[in-house]
Amino acid sequence: MAQKENTRSEKSELHPRNKHRSRYNFKQLIATSKELKRFVFLNDHNEESIDFADQQAVKALNKALLKHFYNVSQWDIPKDYLCPPIPGRADYIHYVADLLGSSDKGRIPKGNHVKVLDIGTGANCIYPIIGHQEYGWDFVGSDIDPLSIEAAKRIVDANKSLQGHVEPRLQQSRMATFRGIVGAKEEFDLTICNPPFHASLKEAEQGTRQKWRNLKGEAEIKHVLNFGGNKAELWCPGGERAFVEQMIIQSAQIPKKCLWFTSLVSKSANLRGIYNALIKANAFEVRTVQMSQGQKISRFVAWTFHNDAEQADWAKRWKTEAKPKAEATKLEG
Repeated sequence: MAQKENTRSEKSELHPRNKHRSRYNFKQLIATSKELKRFVFLNDHNEESIDFADQQAVKALNKALLKHFYNVSQWDIPKDYLCPPIPGRADYIHYVADLLGSSDKGRIPKGNHVKVLDIGTGANCIYPIIGHQEYGWDFVGSDIDPLSIEAAKRIVDANKSLQGHVEPRLQQSRMATFRGIVGAKEEFDLTICNPPFHASLKEAEQGTRQKWRNLKGEAEIKHVLNFGGNKAELWCPGGERAFVEQMIIQSAQIPKKCLWFTSLVSKSANLRGIYNALIKANAFEVRTVQMSQGQKISRFVAWTFHNDAEQADWAKRWKTEAKPKAEATKLEG
């Protein structure tokens, strides 16, 4: 198993292609989405900002960003579902684009003949939105939560640019990652995943309180059970490490149906166990790509079961014209 690591310093900026490298231009965003205006105020530094502890304000900001930068005018999520910070989500997409390009001498594939599986797409459907609008890729977004799938479908149905290019699919089994989602004759160029971070509901609640404390200060801590994410989005038995290790085991059962498997890993302490799982799975190559958003350091681990020659052969399909969509997909399992 070959392993490569790309690291960036803590003070590094976002990916060079990330559209959110500069500070938010609230005047520009308000001109795009009037709904944002009532949440914008001057902070202590006499700069325009919003209250990032206010769910409605963050949602309004996301709506403006998606409309202004990604041509998605209709976007909403159910109350208490995860409202993600878009700049960091965009970074993951741009770095996995580089990853795909590494299999073809640095040429990043674009177009709807590139197919990506977003594991745990959530109600927000952020990764498919950014990935399709930036690179033209087609997405399947899986999730175990029926309400998340319904919300994602509403977003797709409401935006013409996404229709026919993003397909939310309900994962019926909590124990399965790919079975029941990946079709019998279906292949993916890439999988992405933002796994549940916490190992229990109690731990997720503690994380919620800490998040609130960081945003509002000790004096204003409130008990908000599902602030910024429902339980399916925030936790699973064993937490992030168990989720990713199970994903690795199951990826080894379909080693040639995907070129690159990837997952975000929030806790660096989880990397050793994940690397051990990849050794046991006989992955041909593993990469750890480190990213940073301000003071926050994040990373994703990528692995493939294809050798160099197989990667080069796989990349040849990206040079062909996009193929018509099949009328139906027969699922495995």
